[in-house]
Amino acid sequence: MPEAPSSSPGELRLSLLFVEDHEATAVIMAKLLRRRGHTVVLAHSCAEAEEAAAVQRFDYVISDLGLPDGSGHELMRGLHDRYAINGIALSGSDDEDDIKQALASGFARHFTKPIDIDRLQQALLELAAQSRAVAPSHAP
Repeated sequence: MPEAPSSSPGELRLSLLFVEDHEATAVIMAKLLRRRGHTVVLAHSCAEAEEAAAVQRFDYVISDLGLPDGSGHELMRGLHDRYAINGIALSGSDDEDDIKQALASGFARHFTKPIDIDRLQQALLELAAQSRAVAPSHAP
């Protein structure tokens, strides 16, 4: 039986590109994000992420920084430049220089593994609220 999303009615549902080369981590995080009502596409490399972004629009990318065919920094710069997408970096380091480099690459936030799904959900909701606050009004 499919698992029902745990998000309440009216709660924001996002389209997410989750980039992680560790299969078990990717599957678990995607499952947890889907339970919160988000649509999640998994990619396990920079190339897969770029292919997915070329054919589908995502609200955010959540990416590991260490990928088998490049860095999450390079991936984020490219996705941000081409598609104006924002993202959240995931890494095994909480070193201040690593965090600064992630932010300079275009990531809006940096999380150190292991990831707390509740903190990640809160960050996504905050980023979405910030995006809405700066979006131009289309009122007549």
